Amino acid sequence: MTVGDLVGTLGDRSFGWCIVLFALINLIPMPLGSMIMSLPLMLVAAQMALGLPKLRLPQAVMRREVGRKRFQKVVMRLRPLFRPIERIVRPRHRIVFAPRNEQAIGLVLLAVSVALFLPFPLSGWMPAVALLVTGVGLVERDGLVTLAGVGLGLAAVAVTAAVALALVLGVHFLAA
Repeated sequence: MTVGDLVGTLGDRSFGWCIVLFALINLIPMPLGSMIMSLPLMLVAAQMALGLPKLRLPQAVMRREVGRKRFQKVVMRLRPLFRPIERIVRPRHRIVFAPRNEQAIGLVLLAVSVALFLPFPLSGWMPAVALLVTGVGLVERDGLVTLAGVGLGLAAVAVTAAVALALVLGVHFLAA
């Protein structure tokens, strides 16, 4: 099975799954991790904002093979983590997933991904959590969870902007 086969099978939910995957990776503390892993998130969010029907990845990635047994093993390991989430998350508020609304969500996720990319102290965790919540909402088609993630994402962008402003003003104050 190739990555392209997997993305084709997931269809429009491929956006949500990729966002969940990269958001989880961003929650792992590693040096420069959020800067590097936010780049694929920007690509995914930009495609969503453009209204593409499914995720498009570079051909080198799409042709890459994924072993079925290895993939199944990873899915089986993650099932206990998703069971409690599945009790809360369910399809609801489908109007959130209208094409124009999904494009707006994509724009917000792009801004959140940019906030995640910026190397400000303590600014990576909140955008990553917002992306994870939104991604889960997208996968499960839960409009309430998706909107909660978008709200958290907007708050993360505001916090990142406040940190950036504080740094600029601090540098300006020290220089004066």
